[in-house]
Amino acid sequence: MKPLSLLIEILIILGVTIKTIKAEKHNKREKERNVTTQVSANEIKQYLSHILEQRTSSNVINKRENLLEKKKNQRKIRIKGIQNKDILRNKNHLQKQAEKNFTDEGDQLFKMGIKVLQQSKSQKQKEEAYLLFAKAADMGNLKAMEKMADALLFGNFGMQNITAAIQLYESLAKEGSCKAQNALGFLSSYGIGMEYNQAKALIYYTFGSAGGSMMSQMILGYRYLSGINVLQNCEVALSYYKKVADHIADTFEKSEGVPVEKVRLTERPENLSSNSEILDWDIYQYYKFLAERGDVQIQVSLGQLHLIGRKGLDQDYHKALHYFLKAAKAGSANAMAFIGKMYLEGNAAAPQNNATAFKYFSTAASKGNAIGLHGLGLLYFYGKGVPVNYAEALKYFQKAAEKGWPDAQFQLGFMYYSGSGIWKDYKLAFKYFYLASQSGQPLAIYYLAEMYATGTGVVRSCRTAVEKRLTFLKKRRCIQWRFYYGIELPFKDIHLARRLYDMAAQTSPDAYIPVFFALMKLETMHFLRDILFFNFTMRWNWLKPDNTVGPHWDLFVIGLIVAGLILLLRNHRG
Repeated sequence: MKPLSLLIEILIILGVTIKTIKAEKHNKREKERNVTTQVSANEIKQYLSHILEQRTSSNVINKRENLLEKKKNQRKIRIKGIQNKDILRNKNHLQKQAEKNFTDEGDQLFKMGIKVLQQSKSQKQKEEAYLLFAKAADMGNLKAMEKMADALLFGNFGMQNITAAIQLYESLAKEGSCKAQNALGFLSSYGIGMEYNQAKALIYYTFGSAGGSMMSQMILGYRYLSGINVLQNCEVALSYYKKVADHIADTFEKSEGVPVEKVRLTERPENLSSNSEILDWDIYQYYKFLAERGDVQIQVSLGQLHLIGRKGLDQDYHKALHYFLKAAKAGSANAMAFIGKMYLEGNAAAPQNNATAFKYFSTAASKGNAIGLHGLGLLYFYGKGVPVNYAEALKYFQKAAEKGWPDAQFQLGFMYYSGSGIWKDYKLAFKYFYLASQSGQPLAIYYLAEMYATGTGVVRSCRTAVEKRLTFLKKRRCIQWRFYYGIELPFKDIHLARRLYDMAAQTSPDAYIPVFFALMKLETMHFLRDILFFNFTMRWNWLKPDNTVGPHWDLFVIGLIVAGLILLLRNHRG
Protein backbone atom coordinates (compact mmCIF):
# COMPACT_ATOMS: atom_id res chain seq x y z
CA MET A 1 0.00 0.00 0.00
CA LYS A 2 2.88 2.35 0.70
CA PRO A 3 4.09 2.55 -2.97
CA LEU A 4 0.48 3.16 -4.05
CA SER A 5 0.04 5.94 -1.48
CA LEU A 6 3.34 7.47 -2.58
CA LEU A 7 2.22 7.36 -6.21
CA ILE A 8 -1.07 9.07 -5.35
CA GLU A 9 0.79 11.78 -3.46
CA ILE A 10 3.15 12.36 -6.39
CA LEU A 11 0.23 12.61 -8.81
CA ILE A 12 -1.53 15.13 -6.56
CA ILE A 13 1.64 17.23 -6.19
CA LEU A 14 2.11 17.14 -9.98
CA GLY A 15 -1.51 18.19 -10.47
CA VAL A 16 -1.15 21.09 -8.07
CA THR A 17 2.13 22.15 -9.74
CA ILE A 18 0.51 22.09 -13.19
CA LYS A 19 -2.39 24.17 -11.92
CA THR A 20 0.04 26.69 -10.44
CA ILE A 21 1.94 26.97 -13.73
CA LYS A 22 -1.32 27.43 -15.63
CA ALA A 23 -2.37 30.11 -13.20
CA GLU A 24 0.92 31.97 -13.67
CA LYS A 25 0.55 31.79 -17.46
CA HIS A 26 -3.00 33.04 -17.21
CA ASN A 27 -1.91 36.01 -15.07
CA LYS A 28 0.87 36.79 -17.56
CA ARG A 29 -1.61 36.80 -20.46
CA GLU A 30 -3.95 39.01 -18.45
CA LYS A 31 -1.16 41.53 -17.84
CA GLU A 32 -0.30 41.58 -21.55
CA ARG A 33 -3.93 42.07 -22.48
CA ASN A 34 -4.30 44.89 -19.96
CA VAL A 35 -1.37 46.73 -21.58
CA THR A 36 -2.94 46.48 -25.05
CA THR A 37 -6.37 47.64 -23.86
CA GLN A 38 -5.22 50.43 -21.56
CA VAL A 39 -6.02 53.20 -24.05
CA SER A 40 -9.65 52.19 -24.61
CA ALA A 41 -10.18 51.54 -20.88
CA ASN A 42 -8.75 54.98 -20.05
CA GLU A 43 -11.04 56.52 -22.64
CA ILE A 44 -14.04 54.85 -21.01
CA LYS A 45 -12.85 56.04 -17.58
CA GLN A 46 -12.67 59.62 -18.87
CA TYR A 47 -16.28 59.43 -20.03
CA LEU A 48 -17.31 57.90 -16.71
CA SER A 49 -15.65 60.60 -14.64
CA HIS A 50 -17.27 63.22 -16.86
CA ILE A 51 -20.69 61.58 -16.42
CA LEU A 52 -20.28 61.42 -12.64
CA GLU A 53 -19.24 65.08 -12.49
CA GLN A 54 -22.28 65.96 -14.59
CA ARG A 55 -24.64 63.94 -12.38
CA THR A 56 -23.35 65.36 -9.07
CA SER A 57 -23.38 68.98 -10.24
CA SER A 58 -26.52 68.83 -12.41
CA ASN A 59 -28.97 69.81 -9.66
CA VAL A 60 -27.05 72.97 -8.70
CA ILE A 61 -26.53 74.00 -12.33
CA ASN A 62 -30.16 73.36 -13.25
CA LYS A 63 -31.44 75.45 -10.34
CA ARG A 64 -29.09 78.32 -11.21
CA GLU A 65 -29.99 78.19 -14.92
CA ASN A 66 -33.70 78.05 -14.16
CA LEU A 67 -33.45 81.08 -11.87
CA LEU A 68 -31.46 83.12 -14.42
CA GLU A 69 -33.77 82.08 -17.24
CA LYS A 70 -36.84 83.04 -15.20
CA LYS A 71 -35.45 86.52 -14.40
CA LYS A 72 -34.37 87.02 -18.00
CA ASN A 73 -37.78 86.04 -19.35
CA GLN A 74 -39.59 88.32 -16.90
CA ARG A 75 -37.38 91.26 -17.93
CA LYS A 76 -38.00 90.60 -21.63
CA ILE A 77 -41.74 90.31 -21.11
CA ARG A 78 -41.87 93.61 -19.28
CA ILE A 79 -39.89 95.37 -22.04
CA LYS A 80 -41.29 93.84 -25.21
CA GLY A 81 -44.79 92.90 -24.05
CA ILE A 82 -46.99 90.64 -26.09
CA GLN A 83 -44.59 90.34 -29.09
CA ASN A 84 -42.11 88.50 -26.89
CA LYS A 85 -44.51 85.52 -26.54
CA ASP A 86 -43.90 84.45 -30.14
CA ILE A 87 -40.14 84.67 -29.66
CA LEU A 88 -40.28 82.56 -26.49
CA ARG A 89 -42.52 80.02 -28.19
CA ASN A 90 -40.07 79.66 -31.08
CA LYS A 91 -37.14 79.45 -28.71
CA ASN A 92 -38.81 76.71 -26.65
CA HIS A 93 -39.64 74.79 -29.80
CA LEU A 94 -36.02 74.96 -31.00
CA GLN A 95 -34.76 73.95 -27.57
CA LYS A 96 -37.10 70.94 -27.41
CA GLN A 97 -36.05 69.92 -30.93
CA ALA A 98 -32.38 70.14 -29.97
CA GLU A 99 -33.02 68.06 -26.83
CA LYS A 100 -34.90 65.47 -28.90
CA ASN A 101 -32.04 65.21 -31.39
CA PHE A 102 -29.58 64.85 -28.50
CA THR A 103 -31.72 62.13 -26.91
CA ASP A 104 -32.16 60.31 -30.24
CA GLU A 105 -28.41 60.32 -30.79
CA GLY A 106 -27.88 58.83 -27.31
CA ASP A 107 -30.48 56.13 -28.05
CA GLN A 108 -28.76 55.26 -31.33
CA LEU A 109 -25.37 54.98 -29.64
CA PHE A 110 -26.85 52.71 -26.96
CA LYS A 111 -28.48 50.44 -29.57
CA MET A 112 -25.21 50.28 -31.50
CA GLY A 113 -23.42 49.33 -28.27
CA ILE A 114 -25.92 46.53 -27.59
CA LYS A 115 -25.51 45.21 -31.15
CA VAL A 116 -21.71 45.27 -30.93
CA LEU A 117 -21.82 43.55 -27.52
CA GLN A 118 -24.16 40.80 -28.75
CA GLN A 119 -21.96 40.12 -31.76
CA SER A 120 -18.65 40.51 -29.93
CA LYS A 121 -16.23 37.61 -30.10
CA SER A 122 -13.18 39.33 -28.63
CA GLN A 123 -12.29 41.55 -25.68
CA LYS A 124 -11.56 44.44 -28.03
CA GLN A 125 -15.09 44.33 -29.47
CA LYS A 126 -16.56 44.33 -25.97
CA GLU A 127 -14.53 47.42 -25.15
CA GLU A 128 -15.84 49.12 -28.30
CA ALA A 129 -19.37 48.36 -27.09
CA TYR A 130 -18.69 49.91 -23.68
CA LEU A 131 -17.14 52.95 -25.32
CA LEU A 132 -20.44 53.44 -27.18
CA PHE A 133 -22.32 52.99 -23.88
CA ALA A 134 -20.08 55.62 -22.29
CA LYS A 135 -20.79 58.12 -25.08
CA ALA A 136 -24.53 57.40 -24.87
CA ALA A 137 -24.42 57.84 -21.09
CA ASP A 138 -22.62 61.14 -21.58
CA MET A 139 -25.69 62.23 -23.59
CA GLY A 140 -28.02 61.32 -20.73
CA ASN A 141 -29.18 57.87 -21.88
CA LEU A 142 -30.40 56.12 -18.70
CA LYS A 143 -29.95 52.56 -20.00
CA ALA A 144 -26.38 53.35 -20.99
CA MET A 145 -25.77 54.83 -17.53
CA GLU A 146 -27.03 51.56 -16.02
CA LYS A 147 -24.53 49.64 -18.15
CA MET A 148 -21.70 51.91 -17.04
CA ALA A 149 -22.74 51.67 -13.38
CA ASP A 150 -22.61 47.87 -13.73
CA ALA A 151 -19.16 48.18 -15.30
CA LEU A 152 -17.97 50.24 -12.34
CA LEU A 153 -19.47 47.79 -9.85
CA PHE A 154 -18.10 44.58 -11.37
CA GLY A 155 -14.78 46.03 -12.53
CA ASN A 156 -15.18 45.45 -16.25
CA PHE A 157 -11.88 46.21 -18.05
CA GLY A 158 -10.11 46.93 -14.78
CA MET A 159 -12.10 50.05 -13.90
CA GLN A 160 -13.81 48.88 -10.71
CA ASN A 161 -14.95 51.74 -8.48
CA ILE A 162 -17.75 50.69 -6.16
CA THR A 163 -18.14 54.16 -4.64
CA ALA A 164 -18.60 55.74 -8.08
CA ALA A 165 -21.00 52.93 -9.07
CA ILE A 166 -23.14 53.63 -6.00
CA GLN A 167 -23.20 57.37 -6.79
CA LEU A 168 -24.40 56.62 -10.30
CA TYR A 169 -26.98 54.08 -9.07
CA GLU A 170 -28.34 56.57 -6.53
CA SER A 171 -28.68 59.20 -9.22
CA LEU A 172 -30.43 56.72 -11.52
CA ALA A 173 -32.72 55.53 -8.71
CA LYS A 174 -34.01 59.10 -8.26
CA GLU A 175 -35.03 59.02 -11.92
CA GLY A 176 -36.96 55.78 -11.45
CA SER A 177 -34.44 53.18 -12.62
CA CYS A 178 -35.60 49.77 -11.33
CA LYS A 179 -32.22 48.27 -12.10
CA ALA A 180 -30.54 50.89 -9.90
CA GLN A 181 -33.04 50.15 -7.10
CA ASN A 182 -32.17 46.44 -7.36
CA ALA A 183 -28.44 47.13 -7.25
CA LEU A 184 -28.71 49.46 -4.25
CA GLY A 185 -30.92 46.96 -2.43
CA PHE A 186 -28.38 44.23 -3.08
CA LEU A 187 -25.37 46.31 -2.01
CA SER A 188 -27.00 47.60 1.16
CA SER A 189 -28.22 44.10 2.10
CA TYR A 190 -24.60 42.91 2.10
CA GLY A 191 -22.92 46.15 3.19
CA ILE A 192 -20.83 46.33 0.02
CA GLY A 193 -19.50 49.84 -0.45
CA MET A 194 -22.26 51.24 1.74
CA GLU A 195 -23.75 50.78 5.18
CA TYR A 196 -25.10 47.30 5.96
CA ASN A 197 -28.81 48.03 6.30
CA GLN A 198 -31.44 45.37 5.68
CA ALA A 199 -34.32 47.80 6.27
CA LYS A 200 -32.94 50.12 3.59
CA ALA A 201 -32.42 47.18 1.25
CA LEU A 202 -36.07 46.20 1.72
CA ILE A 203 -37.13 49.75 0.80
CA TYR A 204 -35.02 49.69 -2.37
CA TYR A 205 -36.44 46.30 -3.40
CA THR A 206 -39.99 47.51 -2.68
CA PHE A 207 -39.50 50.56 -4.90
CA GLY A 208 -38.01 48.34 -7.60
CA SER A 209 -40.98 45.99 -7.36
CA ALA A 210 -43.43 48.90 -7.58
CA GLY A 211 -41.65 49.99 -10.76
CA GLY A 212 -42.25 46.56 -12.29
CA SER A 213 -38.84 45.01 -11.64
CA MET A 214 -39.22 41.23 -11.80
CA MET A 215 -35.89 40.76 -10.03
CA SER A 216 -37.05 42.85 -7.05
CA GLN A 217 -40.30 40.88 -6.97
CA MET A 218 -38.38 37.60 -7.02
CA ILE A 219 -36.09 38.72 -4.18
CA LEU A 220 -39.00 39.99 -2.07
CA GLY A 221 -40.89 36.76 -2.70
CA TYR A 222 -37.92 34.73 -1.52
CA ARG A 223 -37.41 36.94 1.56
CA TYR A 224 -41.04 36.61 2.67
CA LEU A 225 -41.08 32.89 1.91
CA SER A 226 -37.94 32.27 4.00
CA GLY A 227 -38.47 35.01 6.59
CA ILE A 228 -35.22 36.85 5.81
CA ASN A 229 -35.30 40.14 7.77
CA VAL A 230 -39.11 40.15 7.47
CA LEU A 231 -41.86 38.14 9.12
CA GLN A 232 -42.28 34.89 7.23
CA ASN A 233 -45.46 35.18 5.18
CA CYS A 234 -46.33 32.68 2.46
CA GLU A 235 -49.24 34.78 1.19
CA VAL A 236 -47.07 37.87 0.61
CA ALA A 237 -44.41 35.69 -1.04
CA LEU A 238 -47.09 34.19 -3.29
CA SER A 239 -48.29 37.66 -4.32
CA TYR A 240 -44.77 38.67 -5.43
CA TYR A 241 -44.11 35.42 -7.30
CA LYS A 242 -47.53 35.75 -8.94
CA LYS A 243 -46.60 39.15 -10.41
CA VAL A 244 -43.55 37.67 -12.11
CA ALA A 245 -45.31 34.51 -13.24
CA ASP A 246 -48.31 36.47 -14.59
CA HIS A 247 -46.04 38.72 -16.64
CA ILE A 248 -44.20 35.79 -18.21
CA ALA A 249 -47.33 33.72 -18.79
CA ASP A 250 -48.97 36.72 -20.44
CA THR A 251 -46.18 36.91 -23.02
CA PHE A 252 -46.79 33.24 -23.87
CA GLU A 253 -50.53 33.62 -24.18
CA LYS A 254 -50.05 36.55 -26.55
CA SER A 255 -48.23 34.13 -28.84
CA GLU A 256 -51.67 32.55 -29.34
CA GLY A 257 -50.88 29.11 -28.10
CA VAL A 258 -47.83 28.40 -30.23
CA PRO A 259 -46.01 25.49 -28.53
CA VAL A 260 -44.23 26.90 -25.51
CA GLU A 261 -41.28 24.56 -25.52
CA LYS A 262 -39.86 25.66 -28.83
CA VAL A 263 -38.06 22.37 -29.37
CA ARG A 264 -38.20 18.93 -27.87
CA LEU A 265 -35.77 16.59 -29.54
CA THR A 266 -38.31 14.20 -31.00
CA GLU A 267 -35.58 12.36 -32.87
CA ARG A 268 -33.03 11.14 -30.32
CA PRO A 269 -29.60 10.33 -31.74
CA GLU A 270 -26.90 9.99 -29.11
CA ASN A 271 -25.08 13.25 -28.18
CA LEU A 272 -27.72 15.47 -29.82
CA SER A 273 -30.30 14.64 -27.15
CA SER A 274 -27.80 14.47 -24.27
CA ASN A 275 -27.70 16.96 -21.42
CA SER A 276 -24.42 18.46 -22.67
CA GLU A 277 -24.80 22.19 -23.25
CA ILE A 278 -22.33 22.49 -26.13
CA LEU A 279 -21.94 20.23 -29.14
CA ASP A 280 -18.27 19.70 -30.04
CA TRP A 281 -17.34 21.24 -33.37
CA ASP A 282 -15.92 18.02 -34.82
CA ILE A 283 -19.03 16.06 -33.76
CA TYR A 284 -21.23 18.75 -35.35
CA GLN A 285 -19.26 18.44 -38.60
CA TYR A 286 -19.70 14.69 -38.49
CA TYR A 287 -23.47 15.04 -38.01
CA LYS A 288 -23.62 17.55 -40.85
CA PHE A 289 -21.89 14.98 -43.06
CA LEU A 290 -24.40 12.31 -42.04
CA ALA A 291 -27.31 14.68 -42.63
CA GLU A 292 -26.10 15.54 -46.12
CA ARG A 293 -25.70 11.83 -46.80
CA GLY A 294 -29.41 11.35 -46.06
CA ASP A 295 -29.66 10.38 -42.37
CA VAL A 296 -33.26 11.51 -41.70
CA GLN A 297 -32.99 11.24 -37.92
CA ILE A 298 -29.95 13.54 -37.86
CA GLN A 299 -31.61 15.95 -40.32
CA VAL A 300 -34.61 16.42 -38.03
CA SER A 301 -32.44 16.83 -34.93
CA LEU A 302 -30.13 19.40 -36.56
CA GLY A 303 -33.20 21.22 -37.85
CA GLN A 304 -34.58 21.46 -34.32
CA LEU A 305 -31.25 22.65 -32.88
CA HIS A 306 -30.94 25.39 -35.50
CA LEU A 307 -34.59 26.35 -35.02
CA ILE A 308 -33.90 27.77 -31.56
CA GLY A 309 -30.10 27.88 -31.42
CA ARG A 310 -29.23 25.13 -28.97
CA LYS A 311 -26.07 23.29 -27.86
CA GLY A 312 -23.85 26.15 -28.98
CA LEU A 313 -25.34 26.38 -32.49
CA ASP A 314 -26.57 29.74 -33.78
CA GLN A 315 -30.28 30.17 -34.35
CA ASP A 316 -30.57 29.90 -38.12
CA TYR A 317 -34.05 29.54 -39.63
CA HIS A 318 -32.66 28.93 -43.12
CA LYS A 319 -30.55 25.98 -41.96
CA ALA A 320 -33.45 24.65 -39.88
CA LEU A 321 -35.80 24.77 -42.87
CA HIS A 322 -33.09 23.23 -45.10
CA TYR A 323 -32.76 20.16 -42.85
CA PHE A 324 -36.51 19.85 -42.25
CA LEU A 325 -37.25 19.95 -46.00
CA LYS A 326 -34.66 17.23 -46.65
CA ALA A 327 -36.19 15.02 -43.95
CA ALA A 328 -39.76 15.78 -45.07
CA LYS A 329 -38.87 14.78 -48.62
CA ALA A 330 -37.74 11.44 -47.20
CA GLY A 331 -41.12 11.06 -45.47
CA SER A 332 -40.40 12.26 -41.90
CA ALA A 333 -43.68 13.22 -40.22
CA ASN A 334 -41.81 15.12 -37.48
CA ALA A 335 -40.04 17.24 -40.10
CA MET A 336 -43.37 18.03 -41.81
CA ALA A 337 -44.87 19.08 -38.48
CA PHE A 338 -41.94 21.37 -37.70
CA ILE A 339 -42.18 22.98 -41.13
CA GLY A 340 -45.86 23.62 -40.38
CA LYS A 341 -44.83 25.14 -37.05
CA MET A 342 -42.32 27.45 -38.77
CA TYR A 343 -44.95 28.73 -41.21
CA LEU A 344 -47.51 29.12 -38.41
CA GLU A 345 -45.15 31.34 -36.41
CA GLY A 346 -43.43 33.02 -39.35
CA ASN A 347 -39.72 33.86 -39.62
CA ALA A 348 -37.05 35.00 -42.09
CA ALA A 349 -36.90 31.63 -43.86
CA ALA A 350 -40.61 30.75 -43.69
CA PRO A 351 -42.88 33.84 -43.82
CA GLN A 352 -46.13 33.44 -41.87
CA ASN A 353 -48.59 31.49 -43.99
CA ASN A 354 -51.58 29.70 -42.45
CA ALA A 355 -52.40 27.78 -45.63
CA THR A 356 -48.87 26.33 -45.86
CA ALA A 357 -48.91 25.56 -42.13
CA PHE A 358 -52.25 23.74 -42.55
CA LYS A 359 -50.85 21.70 -45.47
CA TYR A 360 -47.80 20.45 -43.56
CA PHE A 361 -49.70 19.87 -40.29
CA SER A 362 -52.35 17.87 -42.19
CA THR A 363 -49.75 15.70 -43.91
CA ALA A 364 -47.99 15.01 -40.61
CA ALA A 365 -51.31 14.34 -38.84
CA SER A 366 -52.36 11.86 -41.54
CA LYS A 367 -49.30 9.84 -40.49
CA GLY A 368 -50.46 9.92 -36.86
CA ASN A 369 -47.86 12.48 -35.80
CA ALA A 370 -48.65 14.14 -32.43
CA ILE A 371 -47.06 17.47 -33.34
CA GLY A 372 -49.06 17.65 -36.56
CA LEU A 373 -52.30 16.79 -34.73
CA HIS A 374 -51.58 19.46 -32.13
CA GLY A 375 -50.81 21.97 -34.90
CA LEU A 376 -54.19 21.35 -36.54
CA GLY A 377 -55.84 21.77 -33.14
CA LEU A 378 -54.19 25.18 -32.77
CA LEU A 379 -55.37 26.29 -36.21
CA TYR A 380 -58.97 25.39 -35.41
CA PHE A 381 -58.79 26.77 -31.86
CA TYR A 382 -57.55 30.20 -32.95
CA GLY A 383 -59.12 30.31 -36.40
CA LYS A 384 -55.82 30.50 -38.27
CA GLY A 385 -56.67 30.11 -41.95
CA VAL A 386 -59.81 28.18 -41.03
CA PRO A 387 -63.00 29.15 -39.15
CA VAL A 388 -62.83 28.80 -35.37
CA ASN A 389 -64.09 25.32 -34.52
CA TYR A 390 -63.70 24.25 -30.89
CA ALA A 391 -65.10 20.77 -31.57
CA GLU A 392 -62.42 20.10 -34.21
CA ALA A 393 -59.74 21.63 -31.96
CA LEU A 394 -60.82 19.39 -29.07
CA LYS A 395 -60.73 16.32 -31.33
CA TYR A 396 -57.17 16.98 -32.53
CA PHE A 397 -55.89 17.96 -29.07
CA GLN A 398 -57.31 14.72 -27.64
CA LYS A 399 -55.62 12.61 -30.32
CA ALA A 400 -52.28 14.36 -29.75
CA ALA A 401 -52.66 14.14 -25.95
CA GLU A 402 -53.29 10.39 -26.19
CA LYS A 403 -49.93 10.11 -27.90
CA GLY A 404 -48.33 11.90 -24.93
CA TRP A 405 -47.67 15.32 -26.49
CA PRO A 406 -47.47 17.74 -23.50
CA ASP A 407 -48.54 20.88 -25.37
CA ALA A 408 -51.75 19.14 -26.46
CA GLN A 409 -52.36 18.00 -22.88
CA PHE A 410 -51.97 21.59 -21.76
CA GLN A 411 -54.40 22.84 -24.43
CA LEU A 412 -57.01 20.30 -23.30
CA GLY A 413 -56.54 21.43 -19.71
CA PHE A 414 -56.92 25.06 -20.76
CA MET A 415 -60.14 24.34 -22.68
CA TYR A 416 -61.68 22.67 -19.61
CA TYR A 417 -60.30 25.36 -17.28
CA SER A 418 -61.59 28.32 -19.32
CA GLY A 419 -64.69 26.67 -20.76
CA SER A 420 -63.58 27.37 -24.34
CA GLY A 421 -66.25 25.72 -26.45
CA ILE A 422 -67.05 23.17 -23.73
CA TRP A 423 -68.40 23.11 -20.16
CA LYS A 424 -65.91 24.07 -17.49
CA ASP A 425 -64.56 21.03 -15.69
CA TYR A 426 -61.84 21.81 -13.15
CA LYS A 427 -61.17 18.15 -12.35
CA LEU A 428 -60.38 17.40 -15.99
CA ALA A 429 -58.45 20.67 -16.26
CA PHE A 430 -56.32 19.62 -13.28
CA LYS A 431 -55.82 16.15 -14.76
CA TYR A 432 -54.49 17.44 -18.09
CA PHE A 433 -52.43 20.25 -16.52
CA TYR A 434 -50.86 17.68 -14.22
CA LEU A 435 -50.08 15.30 -17.11
CA ALA A 436 -48.47 18.12 -19.11
CA SER A 437 -46.53 19.35 -16.07
CA GLN A 438 -44.88 15.95 -15.69
CA SER A 439 -43.12 16.63 -19.00
CA GLY A 440 -42.15 20.14 -17.84
CA GLN A 441 -44.77 22.10 -19.84
CA PRO A 442 -44.35 25.58 -18.27
CA LEU A 443 -47.85 26.97 -18.76
CA ALA A 444 -49.37 23.81 -17.33
CA ILE A 445 -47.27 24.36 -14.20
CA TYR A 446 -48.38 28.01 -14.14
CA TYR A 447 -52.09 27.08 -14.20
CA LEU A 448 -51.61 24.38 -11.57
CA ALA A 449 -50.08 27.05 -9.33
CA GLU A 450 -53.06 29.29 -10.08
CA MET A 451 -55.49 26.51 -9.10
CA TYR A 452 -53.65 25.86 -5.81
CA ALA A 453 -53.42 29.60 -5.09
CA THR A 454 -57.16 30.15 -5.55
CA GLY A 455 -58.43 26.74 -4.44
CA THR A 456 -60.03 26.12 -7.83
CA GLY A 457 -60.79 22.42 -8.25
CA VAL A 458 -58.32 21.53 -5.48
CA VAL A 459 -57.82 22.24 -1.77
CA ARG A 460 -56.10 25.61 -1.51
CA SER A 461 -52.42 25.44 -0.55
CA CYS A 462 -50.21 28.54 -0.46
CA ARG A 463 -47.01 26.50 -0.08
CA THR A 464 -47.82 24.24 -3.05
CA ALA A 465 -48.76 27.29 -5.14
CA VAL A 466 -45.42 28.96 -4.34
CA GLU A 467 -43.51 25.77 -5.19
CA LYS A 468 -45.34 25.50 -8.54
CA ARG A 469 -44.64 29.16 -9.33
CA LEU A 470 -40.96 28.67 -8.58
CA THR A 471 -40.91 25.59 -10.82
CA PHE A 472 -42.56 27.61 -13.59
CA LEU A 473 -40.01 30.43 -13.23
CA LYS A 474 -37.13 27.95 -13.28
CA LYS A 475 -38.52 26.46 -16.49
CA ARG A 476 -38.58 29.91 -18.04
CA ARG A 477 -34.99 30.54 -16.91
CA CYS A 478 -35.96 33.42 -14.63
CA ILE A 479 -34.00 31.64 -11.92
CA GLN A 480 -30.68 30.60 -13.38
CA TRP A 481 -28.92 29.84 -10.05
CA ARG A 482 -29.12 33.64 -10.05
CA PHE A 483 -28.01 34.15 -6.48
CA TYR A 484 -24.78 32.22 -7.02
CA TYR A 485 -23.80 31.12 -10.45
CA GLY A 486 -20.19 31.57 -11.30
CA ILE A 487 -16.90 33.38 -11.35
CA GLU A 488 -18.27 36.44 -13.22
CA LEU A 489 -20.42 37.52 -10.28
CA PRO A 490 -18.28 38.48 -7.30
CA PHE A 491 -21.23 38.85 -4.87
CA LYS A 492 -23.20 35.76 -3.95
CA ASP A 493 -26.02 34.61 -1.66
CA ILE A 494 -24.13 31.75 -0.04
CA HIS A 495 -27.05 30.53 2.11
CA LEU A 496 -29.36 30.16 -0.89
CA ALA A 497 -26.54 28.55 -2.85
CA ARG A 498 -26.20 25.83 -0.19
CA ARG A 499 -29.93 25.17 -0.42
CA LEU A 500 -29.85 24.94 -4.24
CA TYR A 501 -26.84 22.62 -4.22
CA ASP A 502 -28.62 20.37 -1.68
CA MET A 503 -31.68 20.33 -3.96
CA ALA A 504 -29.47 19.32 -6.90
CA ALA A 505 -27.95 16.44 -4.91
CA GLN A 506 -31.41 15.23 -3.82
CA THR A 507 -32.74 15.42 -7.38
CA SER A 508 -29.96 13.36 -8.94
CA PRO A 509 -27.69 10.85 -7.17
CA ASP A 510 -25.14 11.38 -9.96
CA ALA A 511 -24.79 14.98 -8.81
CA TYR A 512 -23.51 14.03 -5.35
CA ILE A 513 -19.78 14.17 -6.14
CA PRO A 514 -19.80 17.44 -8.16
CA VAL A 515 -22.08 18.99 -5.53
CA PHE A 516 -19.64 17.93 -2.79
CA PHE A 517 -16.75 19.71 -4.54
CA ALA A 518 -18.94 22.73 -5.33
CA LEU A 519 -19.84 22.99 -1.64
CA MET A 520 -16.13 22.77 -0.71
CA LYS A 521 -15.48 25.71 -3.00
CA LEU A 522 -18.47 27.55 -1.55
CA GLU A 523 -17.37 27.06 2.05
CA THR A 524 -13.85 28.25 1.17
CA MET A 525 -15.31 31.42 -0.33
CA HIS A 526 -17.52 31.88 2.74
CA PHE A 527 -14.51 31.52 5.03
CA LEU A 528 -12.50 34.07 3.03
CA ARG A 529 -15.41 36.49 2.99
CA ASP A 530 -15.99 36.26 6.74
CA ILE A 531 -12.32 36.95 7.50
CA LEU A 532 -11.56 39.56 4.87
CA PHE A 533 -14.89 41.27 4.21
CA PHE A 534 -14.09 44.17 6.59
CA ASN A 535 -11.97 45.92 3.97
CA PHE A 536 -13.83 44.80 0.85
CA THR A 537 -13.95 48.06 -1.08
CA MET A 538 -10.19 48.57 -0.97
CA ARG A 539 -8.89 45.03 -1.22
CA TRP A 540 -11.50 42.91 -3.05
CA ASN A 541 -9.58 42.68 -6.33
CA TRP A 542 -6.51 41.46 -4.45
CA LEU A 543 -8.53 38.97 -2.43
CA LYS A 544 -10.27 37.32 -5.38
CA PRO A 545 -8.56 33.92 -5.86
CA ASP A 546 -9.01 34.35 -9.63
CA ASN A 547 -6.50 37.21 -9.59
CA THR A 548 -3.99 35.70 -7.16
CA VAL A 549 -3.95 32.01 -8.11
CA GLY A 550 -5.75 31.73 -11.43
CA PRO A 551 -9.15 30.92 -12.95
CA HIS A 552 -9.10 27.33 -11.63
CA TRP A 553 -8.15 28.19 -8.05
CA ASP A 554 -10.89 25.93 -6.71
CA LEU A 555 -9.16 22.83 -8.13
CA PHE A 556 -5.90 24.07 -6.64
CA VAL A 557 -7.50 24.32 -3.17
CA ILE A 558 -9.16 20.90 -3.54
CA GLY A 559 -5.76 19.44 -4.45
CA LEU A 560 -4.25 20.92 -1.29
CA ILE A 561 -7.13 19.58 0.83
CA VAL A 562 -6.77 16.07 -0.64
CA ALA A 563 -3.00 16.17 -0.09
CA GLY A 564 -3.59 17.25 3.52
CA LEU A 565 -6.05 14.40 4.06
CA ILE A 566 -3.50 11.88 2.75
CA LEU A 567 -0.86 13.21 5.15
CA LEU A 568 -3.30 12.96 8.06
CA LEU A 569 -4.18 9.37 7.10
CA ARG A 570 -0.50 8.42 6.91
CA ASN A 571 0.21 9.91 10.32
CA HIS A 572 -2.84 8.18 11.77
CA ARG A 573 -1.73 4.77 10.43
CA GLY A 574 1.82 5.40 11.61
